Amino acid sequence: MPETSSPTGPAETAGRPLAPERREDQVPAPSPRRVIVIGGVAAGMSAATRLRRLEESARITVLERGDHVSFANCGLPYYVGGVITERDSLLLQTPASLAARFNLDVRVRTEALSIDRAARTVRVRSTAADGTPTEEDLPYDALVLAPGARPVLPPVPGIERALSLRSVADADALLAAVATGGPDGGPARSAVVLGAGFIGLEVAENLHRRKLSVTLVELADQVLPPLDPEMAAPVAARLREAGIEVRTGTSLSRVEAHEAVLTDGTRLPADLVVVAVGVRPDTALAAEAGLEVDERGGVVVDDEQRTSDPRIWAAGDAALKRSALDGEPTLIALAQPANRHGRVVADSILGRRPQAAPGIGTAIVGVLGLEVAMTGWSEKRARAAGLDVVVVHTHPADHATYYPGSASMSLKLVLEAGSGRILGAQGLGEAGVDKRIDVVATAIRAGLNGPDLADLELAYAPQYGAAKDPVIMLGLVADNVLSGLTPTIQWHELAQARQAGGVLVDVRSTAEFARGHIPGALNVPVDELRERLAELPRDRPLIMSCQVGARGHLAVRLALQHGLQAANLDGGYRTWSAAHGPGVLGPEQGEDRA
Repeated sequence: MPETSSPTGPAETAGRPLAPERREDQVPAPSPRRVIVIGGVAAGMSAATRLRRLEESARITVLERGDHVSFANCGLPYYVGGVITERDSLLLQTPASLAARFNLDVRVRTEALSIDRAARTVRVRSTAADGTPTEEDLPYDALVLAPGARPVLPPVPGIERALSLRSVADADALLAAVATGGPDGGPARSAVVLGAGFIGLEVAENLHRRKLSVTLVELADQVLPPLDPEMAAPVAARLREAGIEVRTGTSLSRVEAHEAVLTDGTRLPADLVVVAVGVRPDTALAAEAGLEVDERGGVVVDDEQRTSDPRIWAAGDAALKRSALDGEPTLIALAQPANRHGRVVADSILGRRPQAAPGIGTAIVGVLGLEVAMTGWSEKRARAAGLDVVVVHTHPADHATYYPGSASMSLKLVLEAGSGRILGAQGLGEAGVDKRIDVVATAIRAGLNGPDLADLELAYAPQYGAAKDPVIMLGLVADNVLSGLTPTIQWHELAQARQAGGVLVDVRSTAEFARGHIPGALNVPVDELRERLAELPRDRPLIMSCQVGARGHLAVRLALQHGLQAANLDGGYRTWSAAHGPGVLGPEQGEDRA
């Protein structure tokens, strides 16, 4: 999610020296210390308020080119959709409240134009309420860059009619367009949302909630491109079931008065066009000042968020992070790292020797009742990095099934082969996904491997989980696979395995098989398997498949101990059908299922 910030927080001195440590390379500053913060949302405001809590004498000035500071970016789509009814509830702080509580000089409608590093001044332009601009040079002893990111707009004809959603002003403009964007000047009736990432899905859902006919357009071949395809497919299905049209593998060609033309030639009704294809670090100011900016466009910083100039720090969407998985520089435009790194900046300015933790990349989105979350790397990202991976799919209930109201979820764990190192996880379902992905994210931070998840001690009562929590089950399955106890293949490996001679055996009941199965599968229910082993070929590898993988695991263990070659289709029919569709319904023609 985009950056958002609330500057209030717990006591700052627990476990720390009461006075900041001094360090030899700390930049000397006159008293009072003059600090300028460029950017008044997550990272910038966290830095400013942390500085004040640590140093009462500092003169802290926050410059924000927009009309609002410290607002809840992540709530903007839900304000557009009417879920959040009060606009003021998005405004967590104001310049007046920040001045009263933190003695901050917060200046809205004030843009930083340039940085003179030699003179240690920032040229700023302030715009009064009547539109009158004034310019001045502000001196600094320490400068914090937290300008965030700008939305990416495709360079196509008519794109100036498109809207984005990054600020309160953007939300106001979008709501106005909803009210008056129709062909006759009345309410808009149709919308095209370009980009099916986290923000695009939120915008599409909330415009749908406003009763608009919505089409979601994505250049990639799936919605939610950061996810693996079998995890994203059910999200697309949920969108289509709700009446939101989904078009993948295409993009905008041009925007007309009330239509959008796609690159495949399709013309879509579009009273509104909202672009949500991603953001680009807003680093023009840093680059013009001669600070180091890498090829990704992010400001290069060290572990204390210090830039190539020892008097200038950067944090938030504009600054590079270090990946926790491979140590490489990366861009992570998320609220929690932005807030945390703002505090690191403040500590560094005062010589407290902080160190920014490397980024994992943990995010969640709600889509029409589904929770969709991920942490770390996807399978496709890990394979692209050249890693040999092991994957585990499970489909547990969010809490004990005997307790009313349980809901099924799908979880995916991506591990490094051999070491079992956790590379990432994904989840979707109607309840309980958030806490399971959070547990795995914490495990990644702690350096646990996949089987270690089986030994976690997690809170359990039937209305909240199960004695074998879904995360613990991931660990148990990971141990079986990594140890070689239960060989597995993935849904995308099945076709090749069958071409190589593998025989697919569906070990579900005959009734389940009739409701839908993978074409060409042989049905031998697991409860009959011992008595029917003679029906299975001994000279060809068997691929056991059930609904979610549990009975397949049992079937593999049984077959292996009887001298057969066998592997389990990881995640079973449910994972396969998420990617391929419902398979075959009923018995197949010309095949004996007796």
